[in-house]
Formats: sequence, structure tokens, C-alpha cells
Amino acid sequence: MDVVVRPVTVEHHREPLGIGEIAPRLSWIVDAAIADWRQGAYELEITAPDDEPFSTGRVESAGSVLVAWPAAPLGSRARRSVRVRVWGADGTASAWSEPTRLETGLLDHSLWSARMVAPVLPVPGEGGEPAALVRGEVAVAGDVVRARIRATAHGVMTLAVNGEPVGDDVLHPGWTSYDSRLRYRTWDVTDLVREGRNAIGVHLADGWYRGYLGFGGRRELYGDRTAALVQLEVEHADGTLAVFGSDASWRSALGPVTRADLYMGETFDARRAHLGWSKPGFDDTGWDAVEELSFDAFTLIAPDGPPVRRSQTLRPIGISTSPSGRTLVDFGQNLVGRLRVRVPAGRPGQIVTIRHAEVLEGGELGTRPLRAARATDEIVLSGGEFVWEPEFTFHGFRYAEIDGWPGTLDADDLEAVVTHTDLRRTGWFEASDPLLTRLHENVVWGMRGNFLDVPTDCPQRDERLGWTGDLQVFAPSAAYLYDVSGMLTGWLADLAADQFPDGNVPVWVPWMPVDDGLPALSAEAGWGDAATVVPWTLYERYGDEGILRRQWPSMVAWTNAFARRAGEAIDFPEGGISFGDWLDSAAPDDQPWAARLPWQAVATAYLARTADVMSRTAGILGDQEATARYRSLFERAAARYRREYTTPSGRAAFPSQTAYALAIVFDLLDEDQKAHAGELLAAQVAADGYKVGSGFLGTPFVCDALASSGQAATAWRLLLQTECPSWLYAVTMGATTIWERWNSMLPDGSINPGGMTSFNHYAFGAVADFLHRRVAGIAPAAPGYRRLRIAPLPTPQLTWVRAAHDTPYGQASVAWTLDDGAFTLDVRVPAGTEAEIVLPDGSAPFEVSSGTHRFSCLVEAEAAAAPPAAFAVS
Repeated sequence: MDVVVRPVTVEHHREPLGIGEIAPRLSWIVDAAIADWRQGAYELEITAPDDEPFSTGRVESAGSVLVAWPAAPLGSRARRSVRVRVWGADGTASAWSEPTRLETGLLDHSLWSARMVAPVLPVPGEGGEPAALVRGEVAVAGDVVRARIRATAHGVMTLAVNGEPVGDDVLHPGWTSYDSRLRYRTWDVTDLVREGRNAIGVHLADGWYRGYLGFGGRRELYGDRTAALVQLEVEHADGTLAVFGSDASWRSALGPVTRADLYMGETFDARRAHLGWSKPGFDDTGWDAVEELSFDAFTLIAPDGPPVRRSQTLRPIGISTSPSGRTLVDFGQNLVGRLRVRVPAGRPGQIVTIRHAEVLEGGELGTRPLRAARATDEIVLSGGEFVWEPEFTFHGFRYAEIDGWPGTLDADDLEAVVTHTDLRRTGWFEASDPLLTRLHENVVWGMRGNFLDVPTDCPQRDERLGWTGDLQVFAPSAAYLYDVSGMLTGWLADLAADQFPDGNVPVWVPWMPVDDGLPALSAEAGWGDAATVVPWTLYERYGDEGILRRQWPSMVAWTNAFARRAGEAIDFPEGGISFGDWLDSAAPDDQPWAARLPWQAVATAYLARTADVMSRTAGILGDQEATARYRSLFERAAARYRREYTTPSGRAAFPSQTAYALAIVFDLLDEDQKAHAGELLAAQVAADGYKVGSGFLGTPFVCDALASSGQAATAWRLLLQTECPSWLYAVTMGATTIWERWNSMLPDGSINPGGMTSFNHYAFGAVADFLHRRVAGIAPAAPGYRRLRIAPLPTPQLTWVRAAHDTPYGQASVAWTLDDGAFTLDVRVPAGTEAEIVLPDGSAPFEVSSGTHRFSCLVEAEAAAAPPAAFAVS
């Protein structure tokens, strides 16, 4: 057919089973072979079991993204089937979409009858505590038509029913602000439940709840006992519902995992296996009784996004012997996950030790950057062959050091299991320059590794925290590369839950005070701004006005706290300290805060930016008073920046790339200052040797500032620089992810001598947003890409660029070529949207509707950059 509607999606869920919304919003994508096709109307049909379908009838509307739930609100355990058909503005009609089935979880917390049960554990030691086996049995009547398990834990867990694994989640329930938001998940176990005795098994370890957390060497920050909450619900053919739950009748024992910790690693003793422990009839009379713990069911929440899963496996590209005689395995890619090992027969009690690290130094495993994280797994052999993969840890690594292997190690004995939140890939980019393409691929791998339930700063050392500043700068890149709408919706809820009473936002979320040595920080500019910038980015990229409404109280509280610290004169009168433009390339290795631009200037600029976001958000939400109030705050902050940190001509008082970039991109300058500031920025970049001269808070905006002020040639020289500090220096050094420092590895192959070095840290990968929006030219010009701005930025150094992004309306793509000044652009615009095409020859923009289009023009050796999209704030 000419018009096909894909199945409806429910909120931001990939798998709408056990969702927590009573009135979930609905979206659909139309694939139309008809050029310029636009939706003119739709009809939604919602069917409940054993009931007549509900229909909206024909609704005259072009809406297809996050459309309000049209039927009665849903209750707990509600099941619905949803489908849609559409009519084009030209009268063309589609067939009905394939139905989407959704099911709610327990919206009424009183429906939880299960009890939180804690196993008996030994006195804590060091390096990780044993994982516990917890089991119970229930008697199920016949004629089962449907069965669901809902479960969560204080700790991390895996589940089994009658000896079969439940789901493929990893490290469930993940890390949330446990005291106020404990995530549970629902699984369909209909095929696993049978008439008669049924066994439920839980393997339970410390995880984030009880294990080591942060860089202070502390553990048991949330509690000193692991526990599990499991509820089995079985529906029978006669309509009856039987509910079984974990309770005091369950039993526990220590199993083969004798040590399990996210940072330290895992030890598996194959001799201690309890065969059949999760099957009915297992003799657990020698096991210990569990203890029921008091628990507030009102903290239970259904997930907003997908779980952590295994996404890929990689085989070694080489096995070698280090200078000291150790066996090293190279997987060719810095990744996050763990090893799956095919263990050969060996002497019972023999120990195979696996150490992990991201890099080699002097031919040996480079473990110093891990700090206190041991990142070491151990396998104690039982005598027979078996396959093993740790369940309760993850490592950031490219290399593994294997010791104690029985016999000769073969590449087929090992595979690396890539693990991260199961996000759907939505964005791609490649260019004729292989270094630039590899840079983009490094950003992708860095994001994959660090988006593991929480958007962390780094995945390998004793830290792995959800730093707000890192995500604030990276959110636009993340939203292009993957569908992060659900995951970040949940993370923002944690941010609001952990926000301090005075409105201040923690520097990492979920928040726990993991290091007493961290200086007191107040209203941390650039970090706390995640409260405003991330919701705005989700609105900009997904068209989700609802996230702005949900986060508005948090946004207000943060902005007011930030303004209080700034003071009436916006001079930050109480002083103190701030991260500022963290890891400026000029900062000494042991002073990452020592940026060229004082933190007060950075904070002033960021206050203006947040005020701008707040004013725009208030306008969308219909709050005219707040719109004016925050517009006034923006104008005051911008005036302060001009008065204190620039001259009347636009010259920076503290010359630096960050000073000019923030002033230009955040629109802090008067009209007569802007052009000169662009020239001064280009001169500053030239004075810096066309190398990066900025840190976390300035770097994402330097290329944008240059391109938008007519200095595209300088932006390209900076972007394609290969000497340190630069984006491509790491690529030339063999990096496969983004580094924390510009010089995390020195040119001689040695690791940066500072005490803080990571080789997988996505913050400086925020430049990918520039590659997407400006180099390829795919930018949102209206929320959710309902309108696109296609404005590529070519350079003679590239002969072609290709990019694609799955917008909420379908895939948009760009492919351009440049051959001796002849520029050709191919564009695909999704159905139901429109685009403004800006060619690099300076000609007037073209307005196009959906479909495929080709344009061509002649460009000069260095094309002037088109202005950025007016809609974009970031």
C-alpha cells in the first residue's frame, strides 16, 4: 500500500508490559510512498478483553506523537489492544496498523501481598560479599491461562521459575533513588508455570544497594542487608486470580558465587553449585529461614525505560604474552560488560583469575586508573567442563589478563559480552575521513558503556556515578544516537527525588554522599543545570511536552537556587568553589578545575542559559508570569556577563575559547559585539594552535560558535586537528571510546600521571551533536523534528558525509558530496513533516515537504556557515 502505519507505541516503552501509566500517551509512524503526504485525520481503536472495542471515531488531526489516551483511565493489571488507521490530507487512507498489546502493573500499591525477604549472610569482609540463593515453592491449580511475575530487590537479582530463567535482564532492578523510588519489573511466565508444585528461585547480590559505591571506598550506603520481593500472579480459565508472594516460608543459602561486587568483581566456585535448587522438590531442609523486612510498597515504581541487557558479543582479536610473562587477551574494543568463559576440565580447586583493564602500559595491564576497583573475576574449578559468565558485576575493559588457565588458552574459549541499557539505536553518521568516522564510533561506544541503567561518567574505576554535568552536555548527542526518552525520564524523576530541600541539584544522581572528602558545593553551574537542560532536550528531540510539565517544579527549584547563589548583582558574593570549565586542556594534571575562564564567568553564562530555557518552558506551559520573570533573569545575567567579562567590542576579559563560545551560543552579546566575538574566537583558536582550549562546559559549543559567526574554516581546522589536545588525537592513539582527559594517554604510550584518568568518558563526545546538526545538517526546527532544518557545513577536507536519524515521525537522512566545488545534497524527509533546506552557497532556503529531494550548488573553497536553527537552545 502507499500508506502504511506502523504499530502504535505506548509512552516511551519498547515493551509495554507492567507499565505504570493510567492514561499512557500513544504514538505512531506513517510510511508513505506518496510525496508530500500529510496526515489529516486518525482513528484509534482500543480493545479490552471480553469487551466491545472503544473507538475515537475519525479525529481531524495531524497529531501522531504522544497523543493523549482517549479512553477511560486504566487500573491495575489492565490489558488493552490498540491499533490506529489514518487518512491523508489528500484523502488517502491506510489500513489498520497491527495491534499493540499493553498491560499495566500494580497501580494500586495495596495489591502487593508479597513480603520483602532477606537471606542470612555472613559478617561483611572485603572485596565483595557472597551472593545468596533464595527459593520458595507454591501450589498452582490447573487451567492456567496467564501468569506474571513482578519482582524487585535491595541489591541485584536474577530470577528462575521451575529451573528456567525469567527474562534476560541484567543487574535488575538497577540503581534508582531507592528510598523513594524502587523499580520493579513484570515478566510473562505463562509458559513456565504448570499445574502443581512450582518453584521460584532468586539469586541475590549486593549491587549498588549494599556494595561498594563511589570513590570513597564506602559500602552499605543504602542498607546492610540484601532482600528480594517477588510476586507471582496466576490467572485461570475460570477467571480466578491466584497471587503468591515471597514470605517467611522461603529459604536461603549461600551458593557458588562466593564474592560479588560491581567494582571488585565476582568469584564463582563451581564446587559449591546446588544442582536443581530452583526446581520443585529440591531438598532445602538444610537451608536457613529468611527474615521478613518492613517495607513501604508506595516506593515501588514501574519502569520508564528498558532494562539492562546483553547486546553483543566480541571474540578476541589476539592473545599474547606480556613482558612479565602474563597472558593478555585483546578484544579490539574498549567495552563494558563481562567475559563469557568456556572453562575446560581442570584440577578441582584450581583458580582461574581474570583481571580487566582498558589499556596496556609498557606491555602490561594498565590497572592504575581503576584506583580501588579490583575488576577481578575468579573461577574455582570443580573438575568438569562448564560455561560461566558473571551475573552480578560489570567491567570497563578492552584487555583481560588470564592466570591459572588449565591447558592452552584459545580465542574460542572467551567472548566479551557487551552490556548496557537496551536502548534502540536511532542515529548514524559517517564521513569520507576515517578518523572522523572513528571519532563518531568512539562516541557511540562510550555512550553504550556508560548508559548502564544510570548515565554514568565512567564504567571502570571506583566511581561510576551519574554525574549531572556530564549528561547535561551530552544529552543532545545521546538523544540523536539512541532513544533515551524512557531511560532519562526515569533518571529525571530520580533527580527530582534527590534534589535538596533548598532546590540544589546533586552533582550526581542518584545521590549518595560517597566521599566525605568532596568539598561542599552549592548550586553547581553546569551540573545542576541538568535539571533544566535535559528536560528541554527531551522536549526538543522527542516533542514531549509532558516531561516539561512533570519536571517543572524541579526546574523552578533549581533555577531559584542558582539565582540565589548568584545574588542580586549576579556576582556570586559568597564565593566558594566550583568545578567550572572542568578539565580545560590548559589545566595541570593535578588541578582539573584550573580553567582559563574563572568559574564565576562560566556560572553567569550558564545562569543565563537556564533562565532562557525556563522562560521558553514557561511559555509552552502557559505561565505568562514565569515567562516574564525568567526572561528578566536571562537579560540580567547576560548584561552582567557583558559588563563584567567582555569589553564593549566583545573582547573577552579572560581570553579563552570557552569565554567566546558561551557568549556567542548562549546569546549573551549585543548585536554589534557578536561578529567581532566570532573573529576573536577564531583568533583565539589560532593562537591555541588550532587545538582544543576548553573543558567540559565550553567544549560542546566552540565549533557551533565558530560556524554560526562565519568562521567555519576555523571550526574545521579545530575539528580535524590530530595533535593533542584535540578530538582526533585519541583516535590516532588507537582509542575506541572517548577519553576523560585530552591526554589520558601520553604520546609515548604511558598513562596520564594524574589520579583521575578514564579511557571511557563520554563528556567530550558531546561534539557529536555538532557532527549531526551542523556537519551532516540534521537539526530539529520544531519539537520532535516536526519541522527539520537541513543545513550542512561542508569542507574541502571531506568528499562525502552520510547521516540518518529515526525521528518520532520516521527516518530523516542526509547524504552530501563535494567534488571540486560541486556540492550535491540528497535529503529524505519523513512523512508528515517539512524541512527548511539551507545550501552552503548562501542562497535563500528551500521549503520542502516529506519525501526525497536532491539539491546542488557550487561552493567556495571554504563555505560560510549558515546560521543555526532558531529553535535550538543547546
